[in-house]
Amino acid sequence: MSTLNLTINGKQYGPLEIDPGMPMVNFLHEYLNLTGTKFGCGEGICHACVVIVDNDDGTSSTRRTCIANVMLFNNLNIRTIEGHATKNNVGEIIALHPVQDAFIKNFAFQCGWCAPGFTNETVALIEKLKQKPIAKDQVERVIEDTLGEHVCRCTGYVRYFKAAKNLILATKGLTI
Repeated sequence: MSTLNLTINGKQYGPLEIDPGMPMVNFLHEYLNLTGTKFGCGEGICHACVVIVDNDDGTSSTRRTCIANVMLFNNLNIRTIEGHATKNNVGEIIALHPVQDAFIKNFAFQCGWCAPGFTNETVALIEKLKQKPIAKDQVERVIEDTLGEHVCRCTGYVRYFKAAKNLILATKGLTI
């Protein structure tokens, strides 16, 4: 057993005694009942399981949870799909994150299994662009580079990519 401390969606957890070989996705599901992170392929290929890691320098990145054991997240600050919407003091959603809203408005979801991975990856991209905007003619390439490895078994790619493009182009400060 190993001792785990981490912050998830702004809430601190730990110290917890955890089997160090447990996949992070299992920890989220079994210990915290955060089931929004999906187990897809179990091989790190589909990216349905990605979460956002908030780095100490103010940047963020994504990390797959099906192939990463829980101890690789020790002392980190992460966000799951459950952490994006704004909630009131009783936990009711009062506002979706702009990425979630864009995906809904563009009917990007079909079965929804891949949606948490696409959402987390796009949220991280939006945050990156806030710090370092790109030229408008680079938007499609950047979206492809960012979301291209995500697998949607229902073939919703076009709608995810369109929603991301529309949001990026409509959000002041993300492009130059």
